Amino acid sequence: MHNLRVEVEKVTQRFKTSIALIMSLLIGIFAVSANPGHTYASVDVGAKSAILVDAESGKILFEKEADLTLPPASMTKMMTEYLVMEAVEEGKISWDQKTPVSQYAFDISANPEFSGVGLRLDEQYTVRELYEAMAINSDNATTIALAELVAGTEGEFVKMMNAKAEEMGLPDYEFVNATGLNNNHLGDNYPEGTDPDATNMMSAKSAALLAYHLTNDYPEALEVSSKPTLEFADQTVTNWNWMLPGMPGQNLKQFEYEGMDGLKTGYTELAGNTFTGTAERDGQRFISVVMKSESRSSRFNQTRTLLDYGFNQFTRQELLAAGETVEDQDSLSVTKGKEDAVAIETSEALSTLLKSGEQEEYEVEFVISEDQLNEDGELVAPVEKGQKIGTAKLVYTGDESYGNLVKEEGQTVDIVTSEAVEKANWFMLMLGGIGEFFSDIFTGAVDMVKGWF
Repeated sequence: MHNLRVEVEKVTQRFKTSIALIMSLLIGIFAVSANPGHTYASVDVGAKSAILVDAESGKILFEKEADLTLPPASMTKMMTEYLVMEAVEEGKISWDQKTPVSQYAFDISANPEFSGVGLRLDEQYTVRELYEAMAINSDNATTIALAELVAGTEGEFVKMMNAKAEEMGLPDYEFVNATGLNNNHLGDNYPEGTDPDATNMMSAKSAALLAYHLTNDYPEALEVSSKPTLEFADQTVTNWNWMLPGMPGQNLKQFEYEGMDGLKTGYTELAGNTFTGTAERDGQRFISVVMKSESRSSRFNQTRTLLDYGFNQFTRQELLAAGETVEDQDSLSVTKGKEDAVAIETSEALSTLLKSGEQEEYEVEFVISEDQLNEDGELVAPVEKGQKIGTAKLVYTGDESYGNLVKEEGQTVDIVTSEAVEKANWFMLMLGGIGEFFSDIFTGAVDMVKGWF
C-alpha cells in the first residue's frame, strides 16, 4: 500500500499513502458540483487582508496579506475577553461579583458616538453583565469597567494585554487600550504609558491566533458570542454579528450562516470594517478574519466566502491508522534478546484536514531515533512494549501551503514497539558469544585462504 524508503541515523523513511483515496475523490467531486463558484486554486476576497484557519490544528487554509498590521477596531476586545476569562478561572474575580463604574467608563457610555448600553454611576453591575454587554453588543464602557476591575487601571490592563500577546506568540500586535477605539477618542483618559494619538494594531494572522486561543482555552466564550440579543437594564441590545442564526429583523436574514457562533466585529474610520468569525458544522470548526473591508455587509459576505471554502473543500481524513505496520519495514532487529526482531507501529493515527484533489500530496516520513540503536542499527534487549523508537510525520508535498499558526506544519506521532522482548539469559548469551567468536575465526580463516589465491 505504501512506498517506503528507509533510512536510519539521520536518514528518513518515506512512503506514499493512499488511504481513503476513492472517498476523498468522491467528496471532492460532490463539493465542486454543489459549489461551482469555488475553485481549488483561490478564494476571491475583497478585504485588504484575510485568513482562514482550522480551529483544531491551527492549520492555515488560505491567506491574503495576512501579515499586514492594521487597526483591528473592536476585535481588540477578544484579548480583553480572554483576560477576563482567565481572571475568573484563576479566582481573581467571579461572574457574580458586582462592581461600580468609574467616571471615565460612564463618560464613554454616555457618548452617543460609541456603542453603549447606558451605564449608570449610581448602580453596580456583575462581571457577567459587563462581559455579555462587551461580547454581544461590543460595548466600550463595560470593557473599560472590566479592565479596571481586573488590573486596577486600563493602563495596567494594557500591559497585561501585551504580555499575554507575547505569551501566545502573536506575530504582529500593539495594544494601547482595552476597547479598540483610537486613543484620541478617549480624551485625557487614554491609558497611562501609551501615546494620546495611538491606536491598537494587529495583523489578520494575529487576530486568528488570538481567536484560536480564546475558543480553545475558553470555549464558553462562544456561548456568549452566539447570542443574537441581550437583555440589559430593561432594554434589548443586538449583536453586531449579523451572521448569527436567529438575528431579529428580516433584513438580517440574508446574512445568517449555519453553524456561526462568534466571534467579534469591529469598526472605526481608521480601521474600516473588520470581522473575526467562527462557525462549526459536524465537529469541524473554522476561524476566519477579514480586515479593511469596504462595508458592514461586505465583511459578512467575504466571511461567508471564506467559510464556504473551508466547509466545501476540506475534510478531516485519517491517512495512517494507529498501530498500522508498514510493508517490508514492520520490524527492527534486536540483539541480546530472546527474539531477534520486534514489530513496530505508530502509536496514534496520522490525520489531516485534506483539501479536495490533494489526496496524493501527502507522504509519511519515518525517522528512527539514533540513540535507540547500537552501532549495527539494532535495538538492544530488553525492549519494552510501547517503547518509543522514533517518529512518524505527515508531510505535505503540494504547492499550496500556508503553514500553521501554532506549530510546525505536519502532524507527528511516535513509532513504538508492538511487543516486549526479554533479555536472553546468561547461558544463551554465552552461547551466542561463543558462536560469534568462532564465526569471526572462520570468517578470518576464509579471508586468509582467499588471500593465498
